[in-house]
Amino acid sequence: MRILTFDLEDWFHLLEFPGTESMDSWDSFEARVDHGTDLILESLDHHGVKASFFCLGWIADRHPAVIRRIDAAGHEFGTHGYGHRLVRDMTPETFEADLVRSLAAIESALGRKVRHYRAPGFSITATTTWALPILLEHGIEVDSSIFPSRRAHGGFPGAPGEPCWVVWRGGRIRELPLAVGRLGAARVPFSGGGYFRLMPYDVSRRIVRRSPYVMTYFHPRDFDTGQPMLPGLGPVRKFRAYVGLGSALAKLRRLLAEFDFIDVSTAAERIDWASAPSFAVEGRVPGSARPVTIETGADLVPKAAETAETGT
Repeated sequence: MRILTFDLEDWFHLLEFPGTESMDSWDSFEARVDHGTDLILESLDHHGVKASFFCLGWIADRHPAVIRRIDAAGHEFGTHGYGHRLVRDMTPETFEADLVRSLAAIESALGRKVRHYRAPGFSITATTTWALPILLEHGIEVDSSIFPSRRAHGGFPGAPGEPCWVVWRGGRIRELPLAVGRLGAARVPFSGGGYFRLMPYDVSRRIVRRSPYVMTYFHPRDFDTGQPMLPGLGPVRKFRAYVGLGSALAKLRRLLAEFDFIDVSTAAERIDWASAPSFAVEGRVPGSARPVTIETGADLVPKAAETAETGT
């Protein structure tokens, strides 16, 4: 199963960079999300592929025409939050407000409900699983926020690298985590962003061919060779943000030509969730009675799943 997704944000939406972390500064930057999105849509249309777009609510508010072009082409939407903040930098209250604001913005542009979520930076980790019950409360049915390896924004080592239920006492949610491939004995991220831009295409193709599950994540800026250089970036951040821009679009088109991809909803329909593995987390919202910590024991997962059947 290969799933094609894009995080719909603009070229200046870099995480943990002081020059762009405030939303108040974003309107001062040149808007290029429409250009990068058009390159993506042209490629998808050429290959007859449908994808999922995890959209920032800020983008939906500022660029509703981009949302409508994507929708008119038959692609689907999830939310990427509103202000592009890592979950660990928010409280449950500010996370919920950010989620609600993003859903309102995207749903206003689309005219229908949004049921999928991806955290900026894949930042649902072992310390931020309290976000999952909040997602459920606001109608999110599929999450794609777990990065099952170590990375700059934390990652979630030990999480399944395949579709699974994330369960806690009081609920559970379908999870489509990022794909981590194997290269020899090593587990390597490969399927999006700077990883895809940096990695030679033949290596990416080999991993995709061997992987039973692939979750991609690209951004409009990954294919926009005309984007400006953000001032103040150090050499490492500059390399990560701009490496491989010149070849990324051709690599994407080769990938779409050689492999079949589906969107999140199609994947969720095809997965046998009754047989999918379960991954137990705490899921408790700090300072709240909902839901309480999962107990340990041999019957942990069945209890959580049974509770979820009547609670979601």
